[in-house]
Amino acid sequence: MNFYESLGHLVLGSRLRRLSEAFLSEINKTYQAAGIEFDASWFPVFYLLSKNESLSIKELSDTTGVSHPAASQLVTNLKSKKLLKTTTCRDDGRRQLVQLTKAGRALLEQILPVWEALSITMEELVTAEVECQHLLPAIAALEKTFRSVNLSQKIGQKLSTLQTAAHGQEF
Repeated sequence: MNFYESLGHLVLGSRLRRLSEAFLSEINKTYQAAGIEFDASWFPVFYLLSKNESLSIKELSDTTGVSHPAASQLVTNLKSKKLLKTTTCRDDGRRQLVQLTKAGRALLEQILPVWEALSITMEELVTAEVECQHLLPAIAALEKTFRSVNLSQKIGQKLSTLQTAAHGQEF
């Protein structure tokens, strides 16, 4: 058992971050090897815009579960690369609608085969390892639990109980 495995839930975030960083690094290597200038962090926006003609920044934020400022920053970054454009919504002048530019649509056409190959490859890898087959359902269950429980409050309650018990043992 390695260091991270031995610490169990204490390092859950660190392990998930390491796994995510390793996974995204491999995906980015795939894009680079294919000669495609695309970053895996752009995936949610490109995927959603591949399914929708346009979306507001709020819709992007809500759907992807990132903050409005984070979604806005990503859109601004992709606009500077001429991959996205924004237009003012006709019905509500305060809303900016995000769309792929011609260059963004061309890039989307290049990355679609990578997404298909990725899906097939991951399905093969997961199918080969029984334990891996439970990963996505387990992550979904943990996300649901975190949405329904105030984790920091629950930890605080346990901490208080432990401190009270420790204080009681001192006497």
